[in-house]
Amino acid sequence: MSTIKVDTYLTRGGASEIAIDKLKGVTAAGSMLVVGEGGTNTTNLQQGLCKAWCSYDGSGTVAIDDSFNMSGITDTNTGSYTLTINSDMSNTTYSSQSCGDQTGGATSTCITNQNSSVTAITVVCRKDGTITDNDDMYLTVHGDLA
Repeated sequence: MSTIKVDTYLTRGGASEIAIDKLKGVTAAGSMLVVGEGGTNTTNLQQGLCKAWCSYDGSGTVAIDDSFNMSGITDTNTGSYTLTINSDMSNTTYSSQSCGDQTGGATSTCITNQNSSVTAITVVCRKDGTITDNDDMYLTVHGDLA
């Protein structure tokens, strides 16, 4: 096996572009550290990535508009949705955040998440304290994949 060590990489065309299909760290888990903005602290790349997200319509015919690592949605009741995670989380202590945007109303919408399992998340939408369907919904999930 050969080793290439360089200080600066430039392409013939002058653009600094490198195309790769796999990036792996040197630890047993393949973990990678990235130097933070200040230049001294590091962030674990795997831990910092969003593991799943979606944008969905929570009123009328409930449907996912766009997503990553989400495989489906079920309208379980008024203002209550269960979203299925495609690649499971490793445990139920992951962090999920959601918000909504109510069309035609100036009142803000508050969303409550419940980590149901490693395979799905239940989201309950409240507007002015009342559980209600919501037009535009957004969800992100951070944590460890199984």
